[in-house]
Amino acid sequence: MQTATLDSGLSVVVAPQPQLHRAHVALYVRVGSRFEDARSNGLSHFLEHMLYRGTPRLTSAHDVNLAVESLGGYLYAATQVDFGVFSITMPPESLEEATPLFGEILLQPTFADIEIEKEIVCEEILEDLDDDGRQIDADNLSRRLIYPAHPLGFTITGDEDRVRSFTREMLRQHHERHYTAANSVLVFSGAIDEGRALDLAAKAFGQMPRGSRVTAEPPTHAQGRARASIVENVSSQTELRLSLRAVSESSRERPAMEMLMRILDDGMSTRLYHRVCDDKGLCYDVTAAYDGYEDDGILDFAAGCQHSRTSVVAREILEMLVELARTGPTDEELAKARRRHGWDVRAMLDASEELASFHGTSALFERHETLEERRAKVESVTREQIRELATMLAQPDRLNVVAVGLLEDGEDQRFRDVVLGFRGA
Repeated sequence: MQTATLDSGLSVVVAPQPQLHRAHVALYVRVGSRFEDARSNGLSHFLEHMLYRGTPRLTSAHDVNLAVESLGGYLYAATQVDFGVFSITMPPESLEEATPLFGEILLQPTFADIEIEKEIVCEEILEDLDDDGRQIDADNLSRRLIYPAHPLGFTITGDEDRVRSFTREMLRQHHERHYTAANSVLVFSGAIDEGRALDLAAKAFGQMPRGSRVTAEPPTHAQGRARASIVENVSSQTELRLSLRAVSESSRERPAMEMLMRILDDGMSTRLYHRVCDDKGLCYDVTAAYDGYEDDGILDFAAGCQHSRTSVVAREILEMLVELARTGPTDEELAKARRRHGWDVRAMLDASEELASFHGTSALFERHETLEERRAKVESVTREQIRELATMLAQPDRLNVVAVGLLEDGEDQRFRDVVLGFRGA
C-alpha cells in the first residue's frame, strides 16, 4: 500500500491487489446528513443522485452511464450519515480512460434534469412511509429517539417537502463546500499499478479545489433512563429496534467493540441467533450491528417478530447482554472470534471494494492504521475488556427501543414494562 498527497492537498491511497481481475477507484467525502440543518436535510443525498446526471461534455445521465459501461465499468454511490462514497469498477485495461472520466463526473456536474431526479428521490422516500405518510422505518425512528435535537437524528434522505425545495444553487454551494481536497480521500484498489495510479490521480483530480475541512457539532446526551417508543403500523410483524448508545470509532474501546460484536452476532452459532432463534424460536432472524461515528456510536439489535412476542424478544436480548456483562465470553467464544476476525481481514485482500472502504474511511476520519495493525489491536482484546464494555453499555440510561407494529391486548404495556423496567448490568 502507498499513500500520497497531491499538490491540491487531496489524499490518495493506492492498495494493489494484483491477483484480481478488476480495478476499483473510489472517492470518500465528508458529507452527509450530520453536516446538514433542518432546512437542508436530505441535500447531501440528493446531490449524490445529481452528480451522475451529467457534465458539460456528457449532457445526460444516459450519456454518463453509457460512457462508463462502454468501458466495462459500473458506477456506485451511497450517502451515509457522515460520509459519502462514489466508485467506479472496471477491467484493468480501462483504468486509463475511466479514471479521468470518473473525475469529470464528480468535479464537473451540471445538475441537469433536477425536477426528474426529485421525482426519483421522492419515490425512494416513500419506501419508509405508510399510506398516511407517517415514518415507519424502524432505523429512522430509532435515530430520532436517540438524537431528538441533533442532526444524527435526521433521515439521510430528508422528506418530500425539503427535496422539492432544493435548487441548483443549493446543490452548487453544497458541492463547493464538501467536494474539496480537504474533505476527500481517493483510493485505488484491485488490479492496478501504484505509480500509474498516482499519475492518473493527479491527472483526474489534480484540479480539485483545496477547500477547508468541514466539522460537525458532537452530540450531547441528557438521557437519564430507558426510552420506549411504539409506532402503530398494520403489518404481519412488529419491527423491533433495541439500541444502546455505545462508543465512537475513535475511542480506545473500539477494538473491544469489534470483539463484542463477534461474540454477539457473527454467524448462527453465536449468542444472539442461538438464543433468540435456535433455542427459543421467537424470530426467523435477529441481528446485531455497530453503527460508529467519529464522536459517538450505537449498538443496534434488530428483529421482526409476531406482535405478541415483542416484549419477550426485547427481554431475551437484554437478559443476554446482562449475562455477558456479568460473566464475559467463554475462552472458546473468544478464540473463535479471534480466528474469524483474522480470516475476515485476510479475505479483505480478495475484495477491492472492501479494501478500498477500509483504507478510505480510515484516512477520511484520520484513523491511520494498516490492516495488520487493526488485526493486532482487535485480537489482543481480553475477556475482561469485553465484559467491562458490555457492563458499560447495558445500562438503562443508554437504552432506546422502538417497536413498529400492532401491540394489542396488553402487549404494549408488557413491552414498556420490559424496557422501562430495565435495571442494567
